[in-house]
Amino acid sequence: MLSIVTDPAFYLLAVPAVLLTGVSKGGFAGGLSLLGVPMMALVMPVSQAASIMLPILCVMDMFGWWSYRKRFDRALLLQLLPGALLGIGLGALLFRHLSSQWIELLLGIMSTLFAVHRLSGAVLADKSSLPEWLKAGWWSGLSGLTSFVAHAGGPPLMIYLLPKQMDKTRLVATMTFFFATVNYIKLIPYAWLGQLDTTNLDTALVLAPLAPLGVYAGLWLHHRINETLFYRLSYLFMLLTGLKLVWDSRLLV
Repeated sequence: MLSIVTDPAFYLLAVPAVLLTGVSKGGFAGGLSLLGVPMMALVMPVSQAASIMLPILCVMDMFGWWSYRKRFDRALLLQLLPGALLGIGLGALLFRHLSSQWIELLLGIMSTLFAVHRLSGAVLADKSSLPEWLKAGWWSGLSGLTSFVAHAGGPPLMIYLLPKQMDKTRLVATMTFFFATVNYIKLIPYAWLGQLDTTNLDTALVLAPLAPLGVYAGLWLHHRINETLFYRLSYLFMLLTGLKLVWDSRLLV
């Protein structure tokens, strides 16, 4: 017999949260997927909401991987993953000591300023003399760390990738493969830290059938939006995500 969350209010929030996350991950590089955990957290502790969402994200990643399996940038992905692994390891070691509030605040401010700059039409010139592998390692490492601690790995990676103006499908495919790897690896330290108990896993199992519905809805929208609109929406989603992170931190409000 399944041991699940029984509060009806939870499912009123969890169902749209899972669908919205799937649409965002499937079609728009995950720009609004950060809203999933905060929506669930309105009726339960954040740590439990994150633990329920992680296995669902892994199901979404499986469908996303299959859908984009021939379109991702293999060389770029290999450049990004070492930093992500270091970030996840650091997040696991510091999990009980890092404040997710401060991480959310810093990420929120950074993401909001970046998105406003890009939406204004200004050209973001990269004047850094750092080698590309080091920049990729920094942003992917920050993504791995914040993904583990606060389920907020999208903004750092988008800050690095969006200015490259890649083909929209190649961008989403590469991010899909990146976060599929990150999320499956996160299962190990999450289990080690005791975050994946029977109730959370069974509740995730009940919600999991919604995952492919959201992903394929996102794919349907992805192929019907032109490149220019796609990037404008991506920056808009990033702006909303940044503002949401600032609000969730509760440090400025």
